[in-house]
Parts: sequence; structure tokens; C-alpha cells
Amino acid sequence: MKPWLAAIAVLPFAFAASPARAADDAAIARGAYLFAVADCTTCHTDVKNHGAPLAGGRALVTEFGTFYTPNITPDPANGIGRWSLADFARALRDGIRRDGVYLYPVFPFTSYSGMTDNDIADLYAYLMMQKPDPTVNKPDDIKFPFAFRPLLIVWRMLYFTPEPLQPVADKSAEWNRGRYLSEAVVHCQECHSPRNVLGAVKNGAHAYAGNPNGPDRLRSSNITPDKDTGIGAWSVADIASLLKTGRTPDGDAVDRQMSDVVKGTAILTDSDRQAIAVYLKSLPPLHATPRN
Repeated sequence: MKPWLAAIAVLPFAFAASPARAADDAAIARGAYLFAVADCTTCHTDVKNHGAPLAGGRALVTEFGTFYTPNITPDPANGIGRWSLADFARALRDGIRRDGVYLYPVFPFTSYSGMTDNDIADLYAYLMMQKPDPTVNKPDDIKFPFAFRPLLIVWRMLYFTPEPLQPVADKSAEWNRGRYLSEAVVHCQECHSPRNVLGAVKNGAHAYAGNPNGPDRLRSSNITPDKDTGIGAWSVADIASLLKTGRTPDGDAVDRQMSDVVKGTAILTDSDRQAIAVYLKSLPPLHATPRN
């Protein structure tokens, strides 16, 4: 059984325990749900080289160099076992590691920053229950001058404001839930929006219009309601179905990278998949981002 499925499985029994333990088990189960939906396993497990779950080491190839994902098991030496909840929240909300080092935005803290305090706490509770693994983190292989981390100070001043995502008052609860899941938890923009020359996601007029140079240098599709180059011909039900089955309305299977995402979105509740679909369908239609 996968770790997140095991955590979800404890939920029906949580309230048979003591009140304190019940609360802990419920938090772990909620964290397992978020963890799966955010597709953390795919990035933080080196499947290609048979790495241990969540022990890091997966190579992320970008135009700035190759980044190796870190060990996020609760191992005290090489993982996050010594991290407090405040340390963990600082990494997700502010993009700053426990030792004060700025994180590169290849880790999508720019999206996770929008998560609520409660969701971050639940995610932390789940991770701290996973099996520790002592795998040593691999050093990144970053091109000059980007390996000089103090440059991130300027990048952050230009492109990053850490804050939870606030609801939009004149939108429905369903739309706001879909926005929160899409932008903060599932972090769709990180793959499906283009990036500028400094690696920042192009929001606004380019959001969700596809990325010709996506993860591992592969194109990510336009998921705005543009009828020619996007998903304008899809219904809300079509989008929700793809998030569950990995199949387009034409019956085609999604590509390998999206299939990893669907492993997480498939366990969403029907209402959460519906909310994401409603939000994506409400986006302004944009023509697909061309290759440079």
C-alpha cells in the first residue's frame, strides 16, 4: 500500500482513539490527502535509480542547470527530522530552508506560499510519520552565475511576495476552492505557465497558457479555455474526468508527466475535482505560448 493511502486508511478509526490521538490521526489523514494531490512523491523520489520513497535525488533538468530534489523523510541527519513546524512552514511559505538558505524556485514555494496555516500543519504531521531514510542529498549542478545564491535576494524582490492566498469575495465558495487547489496545492501554474529569462512564472496575461520549456525541457499544454489551442471545447465535466482518469474527452491518455499528476488528483473528492474544473473553465482564453 502506498504511504498516503495508508494514512488515509486510518481516518475511519481516528475517532475511536483518545481525543488527542484522534486529532493527530485526522491531521495525518488530511496531510496525506494534500501530499498526494501536490504530487510530492514524484519530485522527491528518485524512481529512475530505485531511490527510497521521499529520499530525494531526482534530477530536475532546467536551463539553469540540474537540480536534485532533497530528502524530505524525517531522517534527522539528511532529511527534515530536526525541522519544527515553524521550520517547515518557513520553507513552504517563505522559501527559506531551516539553516536560513534561500531555496531556488524550482521548488514551488511561490505556489505553496498560498497554502493555509492549517494545511501546512497537516502536511507536516503526515511527513513526520513517514519512514526515515538516511540517503545523503546530492549537490545541485547549477550554471554560473545562478549558483551564487545571494542573487536570489534580487529575484525575490522582483517576483515573490510570501502570503496565504486570500479568497475573492465576489466569487463562489466552489470557485475559491478550485482556485486554492489549482494555484496553491496542485500548483498548476508551475508547469502550465511560461517562465521568463530568470525563471519566474509569467502570471497575468500568460497564466496557464502552456510552457514550451516545461519540466525536463518538455512542452506543457495550454489549459485555458482557448478553443483553438487550449481546452475551450471541454466542459467542466470533461476537465473533472481527466483529473480522475487521465483521459481526454477524445479518449487519449495524458502524457507521462501529467499521468504522475493524475495519480494525485484521482484521489481528490468529486467536489474538489469539480471545483478545479470550474476554476480552470473561468480563466480568460489565451493562445498557447509559442516556442522562443
